[in-house]
Amino acid sequence: MEMKATLTLLLSLFLASFTVQCHANKQTEALTRLHKTKLYKNWGINTGHFEATRHENGPEVASQEGMREKDRIEGLPGQPNVSFTQYGGYVTVNESAGRAFYYYFAEAQHSKQSLPLLLWLNGGPGCSSLAYGAMQELGPFRVNSDGKTLYKNKFAWNHAANVLFVESPAGVGFSYSNTTSDYVHNGDKQTAADNYVFLLNWFERFPEYKSREFYISGESYAGHYVPQLAHTILSHNKDADKSIINLKGIIIGNAVINDETDERGMYDYFGSHALISDETLSQIQQHCDFSPNATTQSDKCNQASNKAYIDVSKLDIYNIYAPLCFNSSLTIKPKKVTSMLIDPCSDYYVYAYLNRPDVQMALHANVTKLDHDWEPCSDIIQNWQDSPSTVIPLLKEFMANGLRVWIFRIELWDWIILVPTTIRNWLALEHGLPKRLIAKLMVWTTSEALHLNILFQKQIVRY
Repeated sequence: MEMKATLTLLLSLFLASFTVQCHANKQTEALTRLHKTKLYKNWGINTGHFEATRHENGPEVASQEGMREKDRIEGLPGQPNVSFTQYGGYVTVNESAGRAFYYYFAEAQHSKQSLPLLLWLNGGPGCSSLAYGAMQELGPFRVNSDGKTLYKNKFAWNHAANVLFVESPAGVGFSYSNTTSDYVHNGDKQTAADNYVFLLNWFERFPEYKSREFYISGESYAGHYVPQLAHTILSHNKDADKSIINLKGIIIGNAVINDETDERGMYDYFGSHALISDETLSQIQQHCDFSPNATTQSDKCNQASNKAYIDVSKLDIYNIYAPLCFNSSLTIKPKKVTSMLIDPCSDYYVYAYLNRPDVQMALHANVTKLDHDWEPCSDIIQNWQDSPSTVIPLLKEFMANGLRVWIFRIELWDWIILVPTTIRNWLALEHGLPKRLIAKLMVWTTSEALHLNILFQKQIVRY
């Protein structure tokens, strides 16, 4: 990645990530449900090591002839004038099941022929990359408070890359399956397998990107999605008769990486910020076993952790200091906005905009006329099947294979990866990564003195 593009991405990444801390309540709710399920140990989730799915007859790759131009977006309702090209549409990932993923693609605002391709995935599990990544974080537009018009995102990532957003797994956003049982059999392994098939077919639709430098990025539970997809790509790239994806690295922010430290750090964060009582924290610390080998939890642990979840349920855990949305009504005229002005009601603006028939038509979305509204986080995905307790072994694999690994965090408010020690210490000391690969923890600031700590491996960014 060119130095100028990298520096632009650094600044854009920080500002986009700062803003999203305040409108990600639904993502928090989805992740909290999974944390509870995994902590209680009695819901049947497979937490074993992740292995890439190997297709007996190879992944399904179909002809994409003529699909690209059909996906070209002439313009979105209420958008300002732009010079870059947008695409949106569906890619089938399983023909027999009728399973298809929706994507939105914003080509770079300049130098699109040379800048890398970057895939963005949101987490949840079950939350939409269109809702958050594209419309509230790093996409080219954001939705005004009238729910009808868009304004330019000054810090959009397509200043530095060609950016692809995918709603996955099936049941998220506009993505769907004609086999309803797919919605109750989702999990990490199936999501990674489907995301890989999506990419193979998408590259057939956009062949000029086949050899382009490719990066996978995401936040929150995409701390699982991103490494697992990268591992799947590396696994299939070893097959001489398969399409090679030119994967260069991954970027994950405020990511779920390791259950033991994530969960312990979450409760420590609640306690240190007086979100739960000292007594509740003490009970959790005494009676809960966060180790991956734990097979059950005591009644005292369950009672204390339930009390903690009730205590924080009304708060925006992504930013405990931000205002909450008390009036979700749309405005007749758009509110005044700036890049750093936080509007906690933006989820509602995006919901209103993406459920408009003219917007869906322009996006080439909802072609099957789903029997439910588009939602930022899915209500129909249930019974998550598998979620490994750690993805640290995958990060080791990437470093051994020369991939660039970039882990960043917003430290002001977010519990997602806050742990009692710094990321550098627990990655290097607790999980056996060589210290020589771990660079010094750096602090990045804006004029408003907001802090971003970035941990990077020496291969990642060369200035």
